Amino acid sequence: MKNLIKKFTIACFALTVLSCSDDDNNNSNQPQTIADIAIAGADFSILETALTRTNLVATLDGAGSFTVFAPTNDAFNTFFASLGSNVNVNNVDVNVLRSILLNHVINEEITSANIPASVYKNTLSPFSSAAGSPTISMFIQKEGSVVTLNGGIGTSASPRKGAVVTTADIDASNGVIHVVNRVIQIPNIVDHAIANPNFSTLTSLLVAQGLVPTLQQTNTQASTLAPFTVFAPVNSAFSQPVLDLYGSLSSDAKSQVLTYHVVSGANVRSNAIPSGNIATVQGQGFTITGTAINDAGSDVNKNIILTDVQCSNGVVHAIDGVLLPSFN
Repeated sequence: MKNLIKKFTIACFALTVLSCSDDDNNNSNQPQTIADIAIAGADFSILETALTRTNLVATLDGAGSFTVFAPTNDAFNTFFASLGSNVNVNNVDVNVLRSILLNHVINEEITSANIPASVYKNTLSPFSSAAGSPTISMFIQKEGSVVTLNGGIGTSASPRKGAVVTTADIDASNGVIHVVNRVIQIPNIVDHAIANPNFSTLTSLLVAQGLVPTLQQTNTQASTLAPFTVFAPVNSAFSQPVLDLYGSLSSDAKSQVLTYHVVSGANVRSNAIPSGNIATVQGQGFTITGTAINDAGSDVNKNIILTDVQCSNGVVHAIDGVLLPSFN
C-alpha cells in the first residue's frame, strides 16, 4: 500500500512538472504584438522611443489588424538630420512625430502577396485636428517583389518622400510589419502627383508653367489658397489631339487650363461634392453630376475615375479627360 501511494505521488509530481513546462513553452511561443516586436528589435530602438513618446505603444499593442511600415534606426537618423543638425527623437515636435508615425500605419493587414501593382490606402495620420478628419493616403506599388511607398526615395537629384520595403511580412498577433529604408513623410498634392507615374504628364505641365509652388502651399501659411481640391487628369487623358490643342495655346492660356482643374479653400471629399456651379482657381466653374463633369469649354463630359487621394494640403480626384474653360 505504501509503495502504491509513493508511486501515485511521484506520478502526480511528474504530471505537474510536465504541465508547467508545457505552459512555459506555450507562453514563449505566443505570437507577439506589433509593439512587442518593435520594442524587442535592436534596429527599432528609435521607433520604440518614438512610440513611447507619442503614446502609441498601446495602439500597436492592442486588438486590431494593422500593417506597419517600420523605419529602422538609420532611416530615422536620416530623417532627423534633414530637419536640423541637433534634431532627434527626444526633441522633435511631438505632434509632428505622432503624425509621422501614424503615416506608417494602415488599419488592415496587408501581406506582400496581397499587394497589387498599385493601390491607394489610408493611413492613420489625420489631415487635420478636426473631429472626424479624413486620413492621409499612401500610394503603394509592387513590381516583382519590390514594394514602393509614395514613390520611394528617388535620387539625389530628384528626392522623394517615400520609402522602399527592405524586409516584408514580419508576422504579429495583431497584423504585419514591413521594414522600410526611410521615414515616410506626409505627402502634399505635388508629392502624390510625382509618386504616381499615371500623373507624369500632368506633373510635367505643372512644372513647365511654374505652378508647383502654388500646389505646395500649406494650410498654415499666412496667405494661401490651400487646402485644394484637384481634379487631376491621368496620362491617358492627354491624347494627341488634346496635346496639340494645349500646345497651340499661349502660356497664360495653358496656366488657365491647368488652374481650371483646381478648387481653392476647400478639401472636398467625394461624399461632399456640391451640386451646381463649382468655382475654380482659373475663375470659371464646372458642374458635376454623379461622376460626370460638365466643363465650360467642350461638349464632352469627363469622368471621375478615382476619388479621395488625401494629401496634407488637400485632396485629389483623378479624371479621364482634360477640363477646358471657355476662351470666348
